[in-house]
Amino acid sequence: MPLPAETHETVIAATRHWLTEAVIGLNLCPFAKAVHVKGQIRYAVSSAADMEGVLTDLEAELQALVAADPNAVDTTLLIVPDALADFLDYNDCLFFADRLIKQLRLEGVVQIASFHPRYQFEGSEPDDIENYTNRAPYPIFHLLREDSIERAVQAFPDAEDIYERNQETLRRIGLTGWNELMKR
Repeated sequence: MPLPAETHETVIAATRHWLTEAVIGLNLCPFAKAVHVKGQIRYAVSSAADMEGVLTDLEAELQALVAADPNAVDTTLLIVPDALADFLDYNDCLFFADRLIKQLRLEGVVQIASFHPRYQFEGSEPDDIENYTNRAPYPIFHLLREDSIERAVQAFPDAEDIYERNQETLRRIGLTGWNELMKR
């Protein structure tokens, strides 16, 4: 059953808020601002209620991204508000998402970055602030063109340091700072 338009708008608004305040505002991804400013991000809201439906929507979005003009749509955020609330289920879905990329012969063309409200890095505790580098208001599959990633990495010579810098940023602002940021 499709989400009502106002719910779609609410989901997209919350995702844009997270993107502008956290991802761009804290410079967690130095590549995000350019595609945001140029309007090259597609926000797709899945109405799926289970993993099978999410994978069906993911396949459609992967194909749409590859077919789109990169100057119009450089990247896609597939937002999943009604499924995969459990982080372990989301992780399981990522396994199948990677298999789907292989089946569609999109390895080396598109990759997925993962975000989830309960994201937890292996070896971390659930409340560790470092997990917030990948926490979003909803489960999100961020579909990225490999060509765009390569160009961005060339423009940002210290790309391998982003992960550590992000963790330092979040340790500095702490959970209180994060929560304040998300309330704005």
